[in-house]
Amino acid sequence: MTFGASPDDVYEAIMDSRKHSQFTGCAAKISPRVGGSFTAMDSLRGKNVELRPGRKIVQTWQCDLDGWPKAHFSVLTITLRPVRSGTRLDFKQAHVPADCARKIAASWTKYYWRPLKRMLGKD
Repeated sequence: MTFGASPDDVYEAIMDSRKHSQFTGCAAKISPRVGGSFTAMDSLRGKNVELRPGRKIVQTWQCDLDGWPKAHFSVLTITLRPVRSGTRLDFKQAHVPADCARKIAASWTKYYWRPLKRMLGKD
């Protein structure tokens, strides 16, 4: 998807606890460091695996959702690149339990991408 903001602004909105909480409407606590942890949406937690400000976010994710095994983590990868209208965000979440995949995909759109577009601007 494309956002009408710079890659640095998109990265900061996702990785800054206050801004993340603002666009999702739920409390978030996010470490800005590799190896640091995060919590979000009252049911998500994980760790930062790779962080390249304005370019890339890789995190392990665990979710309190029916069908999600307690000790299981997925791997989230977000890449950002500048385009004429702002930023292109490419997103991949690997190792999502099959029973949760449809709900997780819908939740990203509803609770992250649409609100983030409203906050940052559309393409």
